[in-house]
Parts: sequence; C-alpha cells; structure tokens
Amino acid sequence: MALRNIVKEGDEVLRKHCRPVTEVTDRIRQLIDDLTETMRDAEGVGLAAPQVGVLRRVCVVEVEDQLYELVNPEIVAAEGEQFDQEACLSVPECQGWVRRPFKVTVRAQDRNGETVEYTGEGLLARAFCHEIDHLDGILYIDKVEDGPDGEQEEE
Repeated sequence: MALRNIVKEGDEVLRKHCRPVTEVTDRIRQLIDDLTETMRDAEGVGLAAPQVGVLRRVCVVEVEDQLYELVNPEIVAAEGEQFDQEACLSVPECQGWVRRPFKVTVRAQDRNGETVEYTGEGLLARAFCHEIDHLDGILYIDKVEDGPDGEQEEE
C-alpha cells in the first residue's frame, strides 16, 4: 500500500467523468488499497480514484469501522431526504449544506470482481452519494444550498 497525494479543487481531473473498470486486476486492487490508506491517513470518510488523479470508477467509503470497496458503483435505489453539512478532502477547510437522499442502495463490484449491494442510511448514504458524484466529475460544492441559518459554506 502507498499514500497518494490528494488532488485539490481547481485540478481538472476532478471534473472529468471516470472510465468503467472492465476487469478487476491486481492493479485495481492496489488502487483500492492505496485509496483506503490515503483516506485513513487524511481522516476521511471516503475517497474516490479521481481524488488521487486516477480516472477509473473506483472508490472507498468507511463508516463506523466498516470499509466498503466499490468498483463501478451505481445507486440503484434512493429514498427520503437529508440536509446536512458536507466536506471533502479535495476541498480542504470548507464545508457546505447539501441535500442528499436519506437512504440509498448501491450496486458495485468488490475487489474480487463479484457483484455486491449495500444499503446505507444517514452518513453512509451521504458518503456513497458524495463519492459516486466524484466519479462523474461532480463536487459537493456544486450542490451547496443555503443552510438553516442562511449560510452556504463555512471556512
């Protein structure tokens, strides 16, 4: 495993649409391991491949000590709504109010290429949505709304 540099807002790689993974190889498994180590080192909840400069549909999410390794993830069901603050390792020292589904089901492949499905609520649902957005070149700051007290972003 290796720590990778996290790409910051302004780098064009964060605005690109990632290519699907056609086969889960040792190289993809290494990317998953590197994403996990980098995310943990940065004390994040999730990290997507474009955040380390790799335009592949791969991300990791870790909530309540449960690690989710997602290759070619897609949201297959969403319900409810939550409105809370988000932050991002690629947009340091900022946070903003974002509306997301309260509950989502994600279908993906795991590190062995097997199809998996996970359903998450609250923070886990938010993290799945946030990381999958990265794979489509979308940052949370694109979705920021006025918060309960009228503020949008906080430094």
